[in-house]
Amino acid sequence: MSRVAYFRVSTDAQSIEAQRQALGGGFDREFIDEGVSGATMAADRPGFGKLLEYIREGDTLYVFALDRLGRDALDVQATVRRLLERGVTLDIKGLGPIGRGVGELIVAVLAQMADMERHRIKERCDSGRVAARASLAANGVTHRGKAGLGRPWATVGQGVTPADVAAWRKANGASISQTMAHFNISKATVSRYCSAEA
Repeated sequence: MSRVAYFRVSTDAQSIEAQRQALGGGFDREFIDEGVSGATMAADRPGFGKLLEYIREGDTLYVFALDRLGRDALDVQATVRRLLERGVTLDIKGLGPIGRGVGELIVAVLAQMADMERHRIKERCDSGRVAARASLAANGVTHRGKAGLGRPWATVGQGVTPADVAAWRKANGASISQTMAHFNISKATVSRYCSAEA
């Protein structure tokens, strides 16, 4: 009977430490998916796949939030059902242990609410993009006063442009890490600048 934890973060820049501290630690095994989007089905995540191979009847699985267990409401419910059928106790932060019957019903309702909220967020983002594009076309700035869509380019240094970063990397055969160190910019910025010039 093992105490097992599962952690997932969407980007490599995020850390699982907040989730680990919230759950209290002291686990027999931990399974982690870093840089894995929540849009990926639970069973298709490398860390979660290993968890499914490891976990046994009588084990307790601890997760920080219900949305860690699947891509959408249907995937969450299927994952929960699969774990419960194997005799695993599921302990979700803020909900406590989930069992068969009423516990599954609660999970279904909460998963559906989370799914609806994700759709509402997407709709708001989509409508914001439409408004920004329309304003940019009409006025030269977005409805929020920005000069363009997306993230602004990071300031690299006096007179250094994104094209200069990409050219320096190519000319020197430099890795992303070397380019980061040379210009004192992040990995994401190097990748963005170099892909923009490709």
